[in-house]
Amino acid sequence: MSTEFLAGRRKLVIAMAHIGAMPGAPLHDAEGGLDKLIDDVARDVEHLQDGGVDAIMFGNENDRPYLLRATPESIAAMTAVVTAVKPQLEVPFGVNYLWDPTASVAIAVATGATFVREIFTGVFASDMGVWAPDCATPVRLRRNLGRPDLKLLFNINAEFAFPLDQRPIELRARSAVFSSLADAIAVSGPLTGQPVDASDLRKVAEAVPEVPVLANTGVNVDNVRDILSVASGCVIGTHLKVGGDTWNPVDPDRVRRFMDVVKSLR
Repeated sequence: MSTEFLAGRRKLVIAMAHIGAMPGAPLHDAEGGLDKLIDDVARDVEHLQDGGVDAIMFGNENDRPYLLRATPESIAAMTAVVTAVKPQLEVPFGVNYLWDPTASVAIAVATGATFVREIFTGVFASDMGVWAPDCATPVRLRRNLGRPDLKLLFNINAEFAFPLDQRPIELRARSAVFSSLADAIAVSGPLTGQPVDASDLRKVAEAVPEVPVLANTGVNVDNVRDILSVASGCVIGTHLKVGGDTWNPVDPDRVRRFMDVVKSLR
């Protein structure tokens, strides 16, 4: 992702391409294997690009229950899937291995991605237990692997979790930019598909005007006007699926309707 792409375009739309459960995950389709993972995500990528999204982010949302440290087989599988789909990509792409920022950076470098979204900072009580990500290791890895241009999108209030760091969200955002080198800040709702708190989004946008601030969950055709009046852009997944269900394939009609509204705001 070039600096111009990230900072120069208001109302940026990054759409999720959810990969099916990886080998080793409880929901993995062993019979379909990697071929099915590739075919399914390739179909979603086609619909997203045809609908006009600005960027695509590959994620392993189906690897429930989530790990805080990636396994070798899941890193290898995600890298293989993204690499297989890459030739059809016409827009910038990123990766997000839930919830391992170091694995996310490694996969991004291996696949030539332009950005990573992850939980890099904070301490949380979560569905996965106490969650204390290590920010320094993935940021140093980015440098050591020769990709200082790889943009890091810091999700500062994780889904499925409650922050044990009780500083105001705007102060946590400011700290992430100042001390942890965040290239952009993403603000989430409490769960995948649930909207971000409007007051949180505004506070963060006002606190870090020097970097893009993205609404990370719960954006839909009905609230996108209000959200993009504050945020630089959004990450969207659930609303673009058939029936608005996170686990369904992408619905091309939903993508077109959503992007028609966004284009009218530009």
